[in-house]
Amino acid sequence: MKDQQINFDPWLFVSVITILAFGFIMVASASVPVAERMKLPMLHFAWHQGVYILIGMVVAFVVTNIPLSLIERYSNVLLIFSCILLIILLIPGVTRPINGSIRWLFLGSISIQPSELSKLALILYISGYMVRRNYQLKHSTQGFIIPMLVLAAVSVLLMLEPDFGTVVVIGSTILGMLFLGGARVRNFLILLPVFLCVMLFLALSSSYRVQRFIAFRDPWADQFDTGYQLVQSLIAFGRGSWLGTGLGGSVQKLLYLPESHSDFIFAVIAEELGLVGVMCVLALYGVFAFRAMEIGRKAKDLGMEYAGNLAYGVGLLITLQTLINISVNIGLLPTKGLTLPLMSAGGSSMIVACISVGLLFRIDYESRLV
Repeated sequence: MKDQQINFDPWLFVSVITILAFGFIMVASASVPVAERMKLPMLHFAWHQGVYILIGMVVAFVVTNIPLSLIERYSNVLLIFSCILLIILLIPGVTRPINGSIRWLFLGSISIQPSELSKLALILYISGYMVRRNYQLKHSTQGFIIPMLVLAAVSVLLMLEPDFGTVVVIGSTILGMLFLGGARVRNFLILLPVFLCVMLFLALSSSYRVQRFIAFRDPWADQFDTGYQLVQSLIAFGRGSWLGTGLGGSVQKLLYLPESHSDFIFAVIAEELGLVGVMCVLALYGVFAFRAMEIGRKAKDLGMEYAGNLAYGVGLLITLQTLINISVNIGLLPTKGLTLPLMSAGGSSMIVACISVGLLFRIDYESRLV
């Protein structure tokens, strides 16, 4: 052990805390009209978001005190547990659909979204697999196919909800992890066309996803029906201009823009804080992504393969979901129903994101001990 002070990555810490604080303020601003429409207290969603952030930070702190060796040992168990929860969702009568999807398990007044846990569980499992089967992964097709089969099994359960957005995020993340882990490029060249064809088939296999795709291509063609959500989001960006309308000054959040406090909170940020606010948010996520990748690189250089794989996985997961959410808000991708990590309203997504950040701090901590 080196004779040095053990601390944490300050840039990662500041970026995460700032994103959480900024997100809380924007959820409070964007959710007031929603709460009033539902005849709830004005700051109902803001207080809930504060509770979720507090729980997430407590759980993240606990995670930073769990050795990575223990996490690696039980990663298989966590993956199996998350799959069981996904299967329970599909049992008729166990839960109820919301907006046409069956994604939440209700335990009294508490709701759990198993798909959020499955994303992290799959990353934990694949990180361990890449260590156990490192040679096969780099030198054989079989070593590449096995994680693809695991990914396919989880994806099938997610599509039955249906949750196409999560499938896209986790699929892209796992492929990125395998690429960074040294999997043969030939396997990617063979798989990539298949992956794209499957994604296209899934995207066009449901009428509502086809409508989303058509609306994405030209939202103004049917701005009061299929293109409504994207049109309202684009109007928010247009109203924001350079400096925005001011905190609390959004018009689109007044029940014009659906999901203004969750999936489309970035549009409210653009309207109230303008291009300057948008660039600040992008900078914060950019710092997070850079530090996550740097923590992974450092762990790899120190021979901590599992830690490095896991850091890459967490960094890719949060960064890719952020990029997809923002792309949806500005009309570069069809609507996916994905939250903005660490910022949007939502209990399961917030807590799992905080756990993921806690894992990064644990990886950074153990790297400093070597």
